[in-house]
Amino acid sequence: MEPAGWPHDAGRAAVAWEASPALLSMVFGALEAGAQIALLNTRLTEAEQQAQLAALGLKKTGVNNVHFPELEVNDVHFEKNHGAGDPATLLFTSGTTGAPKAAILPLESHLANARAANEVLGIDASSRFLCAMPLFHVGGLGTAFRCATAGATLLLHERFDTAAVARELQQGATHASLVAATLARVLDTGAQFPRTVRAILAGGGPVPQPLLERAQKAGLPVLQTYGLTETCSMATCERLGQADGTTAGPSMPGLELKIDQGEILVQGPQLMRGYEGQPPQRGFFHTGDLGELDAKGRLTVHARRVDLIVSGGENVYPAEVEAALLTHPAVKEVAVLPAADERWGQVGVAYIVTTAAESELREHLRELLARYKIPARFESRRELPHTASGKIDRDKLSRS
Repeated sequence: MEPAGWPHDAGRAAVAWEASPALLSMVFGALEAGAQIALLNTRLTEAEQQAQLAALGLKKTGVNNVHFPELEVNDVHFEKNHGAGDPATLLFTSGTTGAPKAAILPLESHLANARAANEVLGIDASSRFLCAMPLFHVGGLGTAFRCATAGATLLLHERFDTAAVARELQQGATHASLVAATLARVLDTGAQFPRTVRAILAGGGPVPQPLLERAQKAGLPVLQTYGLTETCSMATCERLGQADGTTAGPSMPGLELKIDQGEILVQGPQLMRGYEGQPPQRGFFHTGDLGELDAKGRLTVHARRVDLIVSGGENVYPAEVEAALLTHPAVKEVAVLPAADERWGQVGVAYIVTTAAESELREHLRELLARYKIPARFESRRELPHTASGKIDRDKLSRS
């Protein structure tokens, strides 16, 4: 059965399948044929998928799901039918703070990011990279390109499973990509990991220092990263042997990064061509994220611009407040979002998974943060919503 949206004449396809070697073969096969392929979020409703297909000028023709546990990805020759700048994949942004947009990513951008990542992470033919992320997420697809470029083994899982991920890391996986929440679940297994694990990439937001310390004791070398769909995955990454967990690291090789009025801007061969239906991207890309660079060129991400809280004229960065709350041993997960306030203009609201009382949390924060940074409200939750890539779904939280 044909995947959703496979066209017969336009040279463009769209597919909504779970991660599998069959899906990856389809993606690489489309690229080798010179076609464009869009990967749709399998969690979307029928109406949401139809809207995205319409935005791409496609119609749905069929659905299928397949799964295999492991794939050797090498000897791929899909460059021959793609010219410089030709669109290769169309990936929708995560939509954690609003409606997703389809980023047009040339093959050369994917390969530039893969080669930079392989250089930084030491990925070669002996590497075994565990991917428990969906391929419609740039982190998952980026991992496949890294392995294809280096001739490495891709350990592809249909979805994240704590026990399966822990087992792979104990049995020879050299690299993996996780977020703070999934890293915590792996560590909760109590497993110890061998020196064969070379690097665990941690994206989707800062990792709390206590969690980094737990990972180190368990034998997992964690490298914090900052990445975007628009840059084909990682834009920055801590370096092996230099990681201290305080930043998201310096920019990837070939990518130029700068701060303009507090906003993070990026430019380089990894950058997208533009968004579907919008003018081409030229020059530096304005990420909409706020951050700063230290003297070593390492990036600290403070917040997405839309998440910045301006309370009584003071800027409050959610990441800073979240990091402070996560130092409390009873706090499992937290997201701080802005809310309108008649007196202050905006205040912070902490959506939090914890067993601690609000009074205890406030007392904890008084020792760490200025008074204006402490959230005005605490909303207790049994769990926080997450996107398919494991990041906290801030847009869904704001609508809850």
